[in-house]
Amino acid sequence: MAEEKEKLTIVMFSGDLDKALAGFILATTAASMGMDVSMYFTFWGLNIIKRNEGSIKSKGLARKLLGLINRGGSKRLKLSKFNMFGLGTWMMKRLMKETNMPSVDEFITMAKEMGVKLIPCSTTCGVMGLPEDAFRGEVDSLAGAAFFLGEARKSKVTLFI
Repeated sequence: MAEEKEKLTIVMFSGDLDKALAGFILATTAASMGMDVSMYFTFWGLNIIKRNEGSIKSKGLARKLLGLINRGGSKRLKLSKFNMFGLGTWMMKRLMKETNMPSVDEFITMAKEMGVKLIPCSTTCGVMGLPEDAFRGEVDSLAGAAFFLGEARKSKVTLFI
């Protein structure tokens, strides 16, 4: 019988640039170490994996307004601290480029190629009115809290970011 891989499960609750980077650094590092990795995106963390282009069709006034003020997409993420009206985010992205650190877009592609599962929370998507096509092509199908808890139960490490 083959030995089962160690698992890492990460809940991405925040949509901040620095937290997204931390999550993807840990996910890709774990995948490179041979771990089975699942990233579960919920609430503002969904912004990380939303499409960068196009609008999202939501039903109902409240969901449409939320979609307008909370567009999401990896290119719109801001720093959790020192954003300074976008100046801090611009500086961080410039420093990342100077040191050859991957962008969030590059991390998403790299993670998917390494077998990391990118899973949006179906319950949060329902509340926010986000259809499956609101997300990037690298994203796996939606799943609920029971799926996450099943993954977490089998995981050696579970992180909440």
